[in-house]
Amino acid sequence: MIQVQNLRFSYTKQPFIENMNFEVQNGEIFGFLGPSGAGKSTLQKILTGLLTAYAGSAIVNGSEVKSHDNGFYENIGVDFEFPSLYEKLTARENLRFFASLYKQHQAIDPLLDNVGLLPDADKKVADFSKGMKTRLNFIKALLHDPVLLFLDEPTSGLDPSNARRLKDIILQEKAKGKTILLTTHNMYDATELCDRVAFIVDGRLRALDTPRNLIMSRGASQVRYTFALDGREVHAEIPLDRTGGDDVLQRLVRENRLLSIHSSEPTLNDIFVELTGRRLQ
Repeated sequence: MIQVQNLRFSYTKQPFIENMNFEVQNGEIFGFLGPSGAGKSTLQKILTGLLTAYAGSAIVNGSEVKSHDNGFYENIGVDFEFPSLYEKLTARENLRFFASLYKQHQAIDPLLDNVGLLPDADKKVADFSKGMKTRLNFIKALLHDPVLLFLDEPTSGLDPSNARRLKDIILQEKAKGKTILLTTHNMYDATELCDRVAFIVDGRLRALDTPRNLIMSRGASQVRYTFALDGREVHAEIPLDRTGGDDVLQRLVRENRLLSIHSSEPTLNDIFVELTGRRLQ
């Protein structure tokens, strides 16, 4: 669905995105992780045709982006991090207007209902909270049922309940066969949603793999457990792949004397810090 080769872009004489290469397969959720200013949003603007003064090749849905025709936007949906809505119009009026820009579109009310905005459909967007605007902007990208979605920090600023709503919809879109490019600095969203993730720092790719492969390649999971000994609580830790040789743990299990036990593994943020020296959040 997306093929990027030797992509380079600069706002000034200094390169901003440099020698970037990657592919995104049909039906894949592909995540770009990086701190603010890493180049995630710039890359999204290139792939959606907003920035065309790039070098190299960026092919999206079979078209070189800088040479795309008007039909290009019939097949992609874009949810920018900052909502682009008409605040003097109601939620329903906004969606009707944007729907009119496409040859075909989905029914509006079910989309509003999916994100919990149907009761507020006739309220002016100026009276919406930040989270309500975020949800409305999100379904605006789904109006024309595109085959490819570009989502830029889609859950930013949302409470856990509404973030869950949007993540469920993203997974539903994937189940329909949609391809989704997700740019985020939220490691939890990336771990849960993405088939593959790429780390981007200062306009360069530092790593690309599945979340699990990135996590497991940097060290084994640890098992931490506690037990009582001589009236005090003792803490112990051992790599997951060595639990069979831990005589103390085995004895505690047989005697039902464990007070607690849990496993832990590195997070994507841990891996990101290790590989890049920077933090996602």
